[in-house]
Amino acid sequence: MRDPYSILGIGRSASTEDIKKAYRKLAKQYHPDLKPGDAANEERFKEISAAYTLLSDPEKRARYDRGEIDGSGQDRHAGFGARGGGGRGRAYSGAGRGGDDSFFSSDDWFSDLFGGGRRRPGGGAGAGAGGGTGGSSGPKARGSDIAYSVTVPFLEAATGTKRRINLSNGKSIDVTVPAGTEDQQKLRLKGQGLPGLGGMPAGDAIVEVHVEAHPFFTRQNSDIHVELPITLNEAVLGATIRVPTVSGPVALKVPPGSNTGSVLRLRGRGVMNQQTREPGDQYVKLKVVLPDPPDAELVRFMEQWAKTRSYDVRRKAGLE
Repeated sequence: MRDPYSILGIGRSASTEDIKKAYRKLAKQYHPDLKPGDAANEERFKEISAAYTLLSDPEKRARYDRGEIDGSGQDRHAGFGARGGGGRGRAYSGAGRGGDDSFFSSDDWFSDLFGGGRRRPGGGAGAGAGGGTGGSSGPKARGSDIAYSVTVPFLEAATGTKRRINLSNGKSIDVTVPAGTEDQQKLRLKGQGLPGLGGMPAGDAIVEVHVEAHPFFTRQNSDIHVELPITLNEAVLGATIRVPTVSGPVALKVPPGSNTGSVLRLRGRGVMNQQTREPGDQYVKLKVVLPDPPDAELVRFMEQWAKTRSYDVRRKAGLE
């Protein structure tokens, strides 16, 4: 038999916990119930179990390290008898083929190796978890989750939509994207992942939603922000104008004397907060835009106006 340390992929200084972790990892990969009828896999699992049997026993491990016994647990000197074969058989039989399972019950952890307990044929005293209750033998584990992703436009994520995805099992399903869904938000579809083992539930489908950027809307939590151009006369004289929102255009009153940078609020015109079930607000930042090119009459007016009136905007802003 090969060196048990090499079989488990650990060094000679490995702790008891390191040995157990290494065995658990390999058992999940090579357990015979996962590959029924695979003789090579079964032999590999026997080898792994025998290595763990030896190294998890402090006395046997010490004897192996001193060279007194070989990797199968047999004495290296003639006449002492083969003491390792029985231990090797017990490790494997207790791992799911009936017989003496004291090797696994001593640490009481094999039952959660695959997410469920095991039962000896016929139940009875000493059976693993599920013994005597009619539970089936074989590994038990909840099915794995599967990740998917969908991309939706900004406005559809804000107001809610549906997207069809193709599942790994060949089925198609319509996914509801709730109003107010954020970029990279994950939606969980119960039971749409991989099937479980031993009657355990299937995993879930985890759908990550990617929200496309919008040309002029931006989102901050549940609030929507937009920069809105207005004309000079709308800013000076005031006006009622149409403003786009995520749910459609609405009327907005611009007060007389409004300026670039002024912010107006539209209550309840943001996106739905999925925790409070209340919509946010929309904030409209005004931007005064002059005619392009400047109107000749406006230029003449400003020339006359500037002769008798002036105001220092840079000093007011602290830039001079």
